[in-house]
Amino acid sequence: MAEFQTFGRAGYWRALTVGLAAGGLIFSGSAQAQDDDDKKDDKKKGPPTIEKKTEDFEKSEGLFEIYTDPKNGDIYIEIDADQLEQEFVAFSYTENGVLEAGHFRGAYRDQRVISVDRHFDRLEFIEESTAFYFDESQAIARASEANISPAILAATKIAAITPATEGEDATPERYLVKANKLFLTEALHKVTPFPNPDADPRAFKVGGIASDRTKFDEIRNYPQNTDFIVDYVFENKNPLNGGSAAVTDARSVTVKVQHSLIAMPDDAFEPRIDDYRVGYFFDQVTDLTTDAAAPYRDLINRWRLVKQDPEAAVSDPVEPITWWIENTTPREYRQTIRDAVLAWNSSFEKAGFSNAVVVEEQPDDADWDAGDIRYNVLRWTSSPIPPFGGYGPSFTNPRTGEIIGADIMLEYSFITNRSIFADVFEGAALPSTEAHAHDVTSHRNHLCTFSEHLKAANSFGLAALQATGASDEDIEALIKESIYYLMLHEVGHTLGLNHNMKASTLYGPREVHDASVTQGAPTGSVMDYPAVNIAPPGVAQGDYYMTRPGPYDDWAIEFGYRADLDGAAREALLARSTEPGNIFGNDADDMRSPGSGIDPRVMINDMSTDPVAYGVDRIMLVKETLPKLLEKFDDENSWQTLVRAYFFATGQHAVMANVMSRQVGGVYVDRTKPGQDGGLDAPYTPVPLERQKAAMDALSEHVFAADAFDAPEDLLRHLQSQRRGFNFFGATEDPKIHARALGIQMGVLDHLLHPNVMLRMTDTELYGNRYSAADMISNLNDAIFGGDLRGSPNAFRRNLQTAYLQRLVAIVDDPSYDPTARAAALAGAENVRSRLGLLEFGLSAETRAHRLQIKRILRRV
Repeated sequence: MAEFQTFGRAGYWRALTVGLAAGGLIFSGSAQAQDDDDKKDDKKKGPPTIEKKTEDFEKSEGLFEIYTDPKNGDIYIEIDADQLEQEFVAFSYTENGVLEAGHFRGAYRDQRVISVDRHFDRLEFIEESTAFYFDESQAIARASEANISPAILAATKIAAITPATEGEDATPERYLVKANKLFLTEALHKVTPFPNPDADPRAFKVGGIASDRTKFDEIRNYPQNTDFIVDYVFENKNPLNGGSAAVTDARSVTVKVQHSLIAMPDDAFEPRIDDYRVGYFFDQVTDLTTDAAAPYRDLINRWRLVKQDPEAAVSDPVEPITWWIENTTPREYRQTIRDAVLAWNSSFEKAGFSNAVVVEEQPDDADWDAGDIRYNVLRWTSSPIPPFGGYGPSFTNPRTGEIIGADIMLEYSFITNRSIFADVFEGAALPSTEAHAHDVTSHRNHLCTFSEHLKAANSFGLAALQATGASDEDIEALIKESIYYLMLHEVGHTLGLNHNMKASTLYGPREVHDASVTQGAPTGSVMDYPAVNIAPPGVAQGDYYMTRPGPYDDWAIEFGYRADLDGAAREALLARSTEPGNIFGNDADDMRSPGSGIDPRVMINDMSTDPVAYGVDRIMLVKETLPKLLEKFDDENSWQTLVRAYFFATGQHAVMANVMSRQVGGVYVDRTKPGQDGGLDAPYTPVPLERQKAAMDALSEHVFAADAFDAPEDLLRHLQSQRRGFNFFGATEDPKIHARALGIQMGVLDHLLHPNVMLRMTDTELYGNRYSAADMISNLNDAIFGGDLRGSPNAFRRNLQTAYLQRLVAIVDDPSYDPTARAAALAGAENVRSRLGLLEFGLSAETRAHRLQIKRILRRV
């Protein structure tokens, strides 16, 4: 049987031909007979030679020889027998698309390791598992294929074959297969959006791939990679939703996707194993030959940098990381972008490399474009619906973690005044309360929302500076620093670094505004999402943003790129994780969404070691800014500029309210190695009682108080959004001020009253927490009701009290809450009942109606 398998897989057609001839079954006939039955004759002889099959085809030489049939556009790929023994990196990305189809320009989508195998008259394209490691010195490694399934993604029939030759010009046996089945379908990569069972049935749907219109757009062939650029046409004959203006016709949507087959890099690259104290993207690998409790052998993503002079403490690399500024880049920003990218060289010098990063400009007449994966390109787009303002993806060799290529996508809307608010007035520019997805693929591809965060922060910063009479130089500095920061952040991703949402806790709330202290780095890392560092009233302005890598960035780059970092040297470097500037926590830990995360230091939009004090300063700045907006933003064309300024100012109020709320029920997380000096006493330490109560006091005064959202009447009556055609159809256009305020308040309560938070407050009483769920609800009752139920609360308070009480009553019988939380909610509801006044004399009609509503809600418990 083994002999038969070898015979069948290695030389099916040749052996079949020889065998039939030996048996007298192949014989010569007349030429006329052969002409009359070509197809039958072909079956007997097997496939033609590649030379015969492709004699009229167009040929492209590169990693794989590619042939194009000029009659119908079919693409054929030639594969040598030698290549059957090799692995290749398969990489896909979107060259152009529309958001509704799940695609946007420059989106890195997939990378995998594939091999090609012959099975009789077919070639199989197989995805290999890279998720496991077997130490070959261990006997158990002989079972490395047990219970691990490769994926046969496609099998395509051999269309032509050329036998091997011998002698000086020897060539291996070669096979030709049609590539249509591989790339015009979803065999190697899923192009259509994955179905969302929770999606609105009326949402836009692209339909399926139209095979009659999907086609190869271009083939690019190079010695180390072959690229197939495909126009995928989606067809939906009866769309229920026409999509955005970016969709020309919902019945037919085209996206352009590039699939690249890349030669596996040589094995001279030394993989580096990840450590949980520092934040790199990595290719996840589990060691199945170790008895360790955490058998992780994750390979960090990093570029191949080799010193020209291995003996020198600092040396230029043999090959630097070269970035090309695309010729679409606005000329006025090119120098700032160049300087920001080159700023990373200071970190590499600490890792032993000089001039590790180089920047070039793509000529206007360049004969290559950004789709050529041999070039790392800083690219620009101007999209109708911007999916990002900056996006720094890279792709790797999953076997080693080596970064093979990267691009940075920049959206022109980041530096323009153009914004699109999908939400109505009451929700525009407010932080989302929806849970943010920690999708593995998204984080691998470095798809972050930093630019949108930065754009919102910039919009507030500009409004505050203009309203408070800042100079043109100050405003220009803010814009320039924001571009600098965006570049630093996105380049950081392409160097392998993931987010560090803990880095903004480096300096105190006054130190952070002192430029002589921060010196261009007000946080520990450019990989954080901090608040724009606008000084509060009466404080001199310091650095707005990061304009150089921070101490964490220097340390992380040294971990990733320092040569020969192993053993004691590695441990000594990692022991520095306890230094204040090297503190680390990424998206998986952050608390931006209600109920997610536990460490309030791992948060976006925060700043300083005391985010409560910093948050109060910011809210006071908002309150000082609002009365000045009407005077400073009286655009002669419409009131839209004023509306935007109001959105982003009040949005900052919401942002800081959320930041402060995370202190309540929080737990400081320490990820130092057991026995490592300099960390906290234990991995988990509840936030001190004083910090939690300070947060509740600040929320009481600046979020729940009757005057928390006061604004000048003249400002509010001018908040007119600009009409465009019928965009107010089905809604009323007047500004919903009370709804906006309530949205901010409920965003805070979404977290404070989340079942995860209330349960944690009870759990942590076992190891040091002194602020219980019952204490919190008692304080919330005081903050939200006070003596109002014996007096006449204003509309802000009436709305808040009603919504809060409804939530308390709902918790009482909600099984998703633990019994202690439900009991605390019941006690809170009874406390509200005790606050109801008996006298109705002299109360307004609104107050009497409000009391009736409160009583009605309380009857449910």
